[in-house]
Amino acid sequence: MSRVTETVVPRGSLSERTVSAARQVLEGRHSGLRAYLAFAGPAVIASIAYMDPGNFATNIQAGAKYGYALLWVVLAANLIAMLFQALSAKLGIVTGRNLAEMCRDHFPQPVVWAMWAAGEMAAMATDLAEFLGGAIGLSLLFHVPLLAGMAVTAVVTYGVLMFERSGFRPIELIIGGMVSVIALCYVVELFIAPVDWAAAAVHLVLPQIPDGGALLLSVGIIGATVMPHAVYLHSGLTQARTPVHNDAERRKLLRFSNQEVIIALAVAGLVNIAMVMMASGAFHAGYTDVEEIETAYHTLTPLLGIGAAAVFLLSLIASGISSSTVGTMAGQMIMQGFLRFRVPIVVRRLVTMLPAFIVVAVGANATSSLVISQVVLSIALPLPMISLLIFTSRRDIMGQFANSRLTFLAALLGTALVLLLNIFFILQIFGLPMPGFAA
Repeated sequence: MSRVTETVVPRGSLSERTVSAARQVLEGRHSGLRAYLAFAGPAVIASIAYMDPGNFATNIQAGAKYGYALLWVVLAANLIAMLFQALSAKLGIVTGRNLAEMCRDHFPQPVVWAMWAAGEMAAMATDLAEFLGGAIGLSLLFHVPLLAGMAVTAVVTYGVLMFERSGFRPIELIIGGMVSVIALCYVVELFIAPVDWAAAAVHLVLPQIPDGGALLLSVGIIGATVMPHAVYLHSGLTQARTPVHNDAERRKLLRFSNQEVIIALAVAGLVNIAMVMMASGAFHAGYTDVEEIETAYHTLTPLLGIGAAAVFLLSLIASGISSSTVGTMAGQMIMQGFLRFRVPIVVRRLVTMLPAFIVVAVGANATSSLVISQVVLSIALPLPMISLLIFTSRRDIMGQFANSRLTFLAALLGTALVLLLNIFFILQIFGLPMPGFAA
């Protein structure tokens, strides 16, 4: 592993200064919390996938219908996400290549084409959910038509993407700021909503599935958590961000990466847990039929006041804009990795947001469209998960950094669990009841 991984950043830019600070830490010339911040960014960007509008929809339904009973599902999903994002980051750091590039180089051409098609569908389905979420939030907050909200979301996300010209750091800081807004909003919501903290603590560690509907919702929560585009993207964010010159530096960089994954995904997990707790405290006692984001907003207003409803929409807007930005970045990386082909960002932005405009133009229900997008993601998910497990376990690729037996078994179990639940999810969507549960 003598390869030197380099990154190209504008001279004198914030990104170049970040790379320089990271190099000083790897060489042992700098330490401390401020030094660690030079490595923070990739996992923060990936964490947005776990706080997107699709998660809003499933978490609100879970809290409204089943109270705190499904909190353990949110926790389990987050732990699986931590493992796979850490593996994705490791692949990029160790090999200097992202997951899409590795698939292109190691798999037969028909498999590569199939994976590219599935990855593109996943990117478009992801952007459908995220773009619609941001548009719904803007529409409700400012009382404008949904199409107007979509237009504003399109302009803002394109503006954020333009910061890529200045290197990786501005995007990391912008996304990090939006993550902070989402997290702060739910801290506020927890102080407004009447939360039963003791019950929440019990159900966080007490597995139970009350009925068939809860099973379907649990599958939806997990299926919407480990996201295909986030698995692809994280390896690309780490592959050339911080130059490494030997295995000792690479090992140190992996340690920083794993710490960042734990912190960033823990914040995302706490936000998801807070969503369920807020919905449970606000809706479960008498509004169990809250299934749509619009309904949640209109129900929150008389229950907890206009302030709580506005905070809810602010978090939704931040989620929609940031996750849509990240989804476009992932789509670009998937296309470039599989096909060695890059399109202008404005073209990429137009292509990925087109389905959302079509959905609204034909009058389809926005929240139902979010659910359908999760089905597409469930179908696309197996390929990147299995590929990542294969590559990170091969010693001819990873050398001494190949997965340990324990890591391999944990990832294999996580993969099997997610795949099984996604199969259940798809069967339920097509009207086939699960054995042992009432339809």
